[in-house]
Amino acid sequence: MKVAAVVLAAGASTRLGESKQQVRLGGETLLQRTVRVAQLAGLDPVFVVVAPGMEAEAGGSVQTLINPEAAEGMAASVRVGIAAAAEAQVTGVVVLACDQPAVTPQHLRELARGLGEAVASEYAGRKGVPAYLPAALFPELMKLRGDAGARGLLRSARAITLENGELDIDTAEDLARARQVFPGG
Repeated sequence: MKVAAVVLAAGASTRLGESKQQVRLGGETLLQRTVRVAQLAGLDPVFVVVAPGMEAEAGGSVQTLINPEAAEGMAASVRVGIAAAAEAQVTGVVVLACDQPAVTPQHLRELARGLGEAVASEYAGRKGVPAYLPAALFPELMKLRGDAGARGLLRSARAITLENGELDIDTAEDLARARQVFPGG
């Protein structure tokens, strides 16, 4: 069973006012942290989807994918990552955002044990990423459009609770809170 990671890192970070991918938490950037956690979880290959001109040092052995349609929203990045994963002939992917510091290798390993069905993370009363999506769903994922991502496909998915999963870094206040909750990174 070969499960890839698709790290969504093409957002413009407009509310934060600086590239969230390069914001430091502990001794590493959010993007480096996300890649490290994915690799520690045993996900391979790790695809990092970025917007044109945002090529950033992700650390580790990753495959950086450029999303020329990043302005469309999250669905365009999902499509780019899923196309690469399909080409790599993986059995599934764990899709994750680069701005969720609560994600752990253990959580990703639990998701990746999806056994052929989608498994979402659950926090703040909703389901979302990170999420495991089996290869059988790749055709559906390639049809996604706009900024909704795979949320519709995750509504009926089994879910695993992600403690502090609602903390994603979109604003300066979120970053300050993350630095309090995860002081050492």
